[in-house]
Amino acid sequence: MRRHIVIGFAASVLSTPVLADDSHAHYAGLESRDIATLSESDIADLEAGRGWGFALAAELNGHPGPAHVLEHAEDLGLSPEQRTRVEEIFTAMQVEAIAAGTVFIAAERALDIAFSNGGLDAAKLETLVSAAGQARSNLRFVHLSRHLETLEVLSAQQVERYNDLRGYTDDPCAQIPEGHDSEMLRRHNGCDR
Repeated sequence: MRRHIVIGFAASVLSTPVLADDSHAHYAGLESRDIATLSESDIADLEAGRGWGFALAAELNGHPGPAHVLEHAEDLGLSPEQRTRVEEIFTAMQVEAIAAGTVFIAAERALDIAFSNGGLDAAKLETLVSAAGQARSNLRFVHLSRHLETLEVLSAQQVERYNDLRGYTDDPCAQIPEGHDSEMLRRHNGCDR
């Protein structure tokens, strides 16, 4: 009986480091970040007022964003008045997004520092998490609200053309590009559902 216990204990000890290594590998190297939750490119994007994917709910549901409308201004046939208005929307978005991004970065930094310094209690943690969540929410609103404003400037035909230009109306199931695994592409795009 004792022999079985010893063998079982030895097996569990020998397998533990392997399990521990696998569980930590995903975050290895991130401990050297200035802010644990944000990469250098995340911080650069936020400081520059870039969208950071916050407006996908609008973008992918037929509400064009001002930056991409300006990129495609000629193909969309924007009038001078439309271009001016979209430029104003974009400029206002940039100013507000940079300010809101700065607040979000600071909130994430405060949360990171609090854990780094130790002595954090639940009440302080709740305050910090709420501040970071509100900052993120405010930043997302800045981006999403500009998609609403931009939609008001465009005609239905321009929105349709925008979606074509951005590739949102292409049916990935209709034709498989040459050189792609058709079975895998169909499975990933849910073509057979």
